Order: sequence, then structure tokens, then C-alpha cells
Amino acid sequence: MSLGLDSLRESAVINLTGAVTMVVDDSPFGLDITASALLGFGIKTRYACHSGAEAMEILKDHPIDLLVVDTEMPEMDGYELVRWLRRSGLDPNAFAPVIMTASHIRRSRVTEARDCGANFVITKPFSAASLLERIIFVARDTRPFLEVGDYFGPDRRFREGKPPGAERRSDIIRKLKHAAEQAAAAQTEAGGAA
Repeated sequence: MSLGLDSLRESAVINLTGAVTMVVDDSPFGLDITASALLGFGIKTRYACHSGAEAMEILKDHPIDLLVVDTEMPEMDGYELVRWLRRSGLDPNAFAPVIMTASHIRRSRVTEARDCGANFVITKPFSAASLLERIIFVARDTRPFLEVGDYFGPDRRFREGKPPGAERRSDIIRKLKHAAEQAAAAQTEAGGAA
């Protein structure tokens, strides 16, 4: 019996301890929180950058396996950095997975993150578990890179399944409420039958 590639990918254990990781955030607190969350999974932040310009210089000379980039920074924001990275022609860095972090992100900014070439956006404050969930998602992501017009990055369409966090909070609350009502009704019926 042979396992298909997809089955193997789903069952594979992902070892992130050797990943060369860069965190870019102009806030020292944000940088420390993100680096600490990564360290909790065994991922050491090799490069901690306080600006897009600092990150650019490192990206030109050093291969990176994962970038975690804040969206809002002075001078060069995270969107500009990711757009530059994707168009840089730097191999392999132009293809490195990018997770963007954002506080109070509006739908238009999520669209901008997708359109600049980021793999994923996570809102602050984020839990370590949700960050790990996104890292595992991008590690297993099989979407091809596309160049269409001025866009270069991972295919923006999800063909198989939904990415983590894709379900709206209101939908989750509605489902939980419905499940609780179902359970209460079943309990009432069971109590009346006794």
C-alpha cells in the first residue's frame, strides 16, 4: 500500500528547529513577543529587524526560511517590504513564506496583505497556538507562485480546504449556539423520558 504525497504531507511531522527565521517589527515589545512565541516551538529568531530597510539588507545576503512581518511600520511598511521581496528576484528568499502581523486590521488591509504576496495575516494580540497553526499551514501550503500583472506571490485562491482562521467569528458563535441549543433540547427530552 503506497501513501500519496498529500497523505504523506498531512502525516509528516514538521521540525522547525533549524528554520532560519526573521521577525520584522518596529516595536521592541512586538518583536520580543513574536520571538518568544516562536522560541516556544523551538524556532530561534535568527534575524530580529526593527525596520523594513534593515530587513532588506539581510535578505539580500542571507537565505531565510520564514518571515514574520508587522504590517504597520514607519518609512517602509510591511506591505512594501513583502512586495519588494516578492519582486526582488532573490532566490530562494523571494519564495520564502511570509506571515504578516497586524493590529486592528480592516478587511481592505487583509486584501492588501494578500495582494502584496504574503502567505497569511494574523491579528495582534495573537496566541502562540494560532501563530503555530499559521506556520504549519504555510509549511504545508502547496499553492504555486504566480506572476500576474504586478502581482508575484502564492496563488491567492485556496483550492483545497480553508486556511486556518478563515471562518468568521460570527459563524463560529452561531454554530456553537446552535450546538448548545441542540444539546439542551436533547437533555430535556432525555429528562422527560425518564
